[in-house]
Amino acid sequence: MPRHLLPVGPTYVPAQSDGSHAVPSAPPVTPAPRVEPMPFAGLRLVHAALRRDLARLPQALRLLQPGDEIAADALQRHWDFMTAMITCHHEQQDSRLWPLLRRFAPELRLLLNWLEADHHNLDHSFTRVTTLVRIATRDPASSWPVAYAVEELAARLETHLRIEERQLLPRMDGIFPAGSRIGTLPELLDLLRAADGPASSDALVWLLEGVDPAQIDRLLADCDDETARYWPHWRDTYARCTDQLWGPAR
Repeated sequence: MPRHLLPVGPTYVPAQSDGSHAVPSAPPVTPAPRVEPMPFAGLRLVHAALRRDLARLPQALRLLQPGDEIAADALQRHWDFMTAMITCHHEQQDSRLWPLLRRFAPELRLLLNWLEADHHNLDHSFTRVTTLVRIATRDPASSWPVAYAVEELAARLETHLRIEERQLLPRMDGIFPAGSRIGTLPELLDLLRAADGPASSDALVWLLEGVDPAQIDRLLADCDDETARYWPHWRDTYARCTDQLWGPAR
């Protein structure tokens, strides 16, 4: 994260021997805060986006009103997008990342086996809640119990994410060399382009929603030129769609 320097006041030239008054010099130039790279940004951004949406979806469900088809359709579309993202995330870990870790860090095999099995359990839980969300968007009278089901799912997923972040990501720092694309945002976008899943443009703005602008600039600098060029258009289009669900960003 950026480290901000404390503000420094103007400096003064000491009084001269002839008794002249002190003259303030030009204020020093404070260098721009340096934005540190985010190790394994692709993985961390998926985790943050899932936490963010699972925290606010229950309230969106509870606010659904009978006859408000626009809000109901927006919520259903967003839920379907989010579940598609977590499915792709699990598939990429199970088929690409875990095999690499089993090869170069065999001591992690038991943990990886548990994480892979838990992916299947989570996928079943998301499938069950998806059915409930469809019911709630068609019949808002049932939205409150469905909101509780989403909150239970969020707590279930949180356990999994914390195990990955606390037990796995620190070990990955010592396994993959600096400059590796494993777990990065560009790798994630490339994998999404090759997969039959969410569009990489939609995924990018979903991942970067709420991220500090300086950090966004740093992350986009690692992406290809086309991604950086179209980012403002993708961001504005995404905002117009999600305004129907969360309200205009403040």
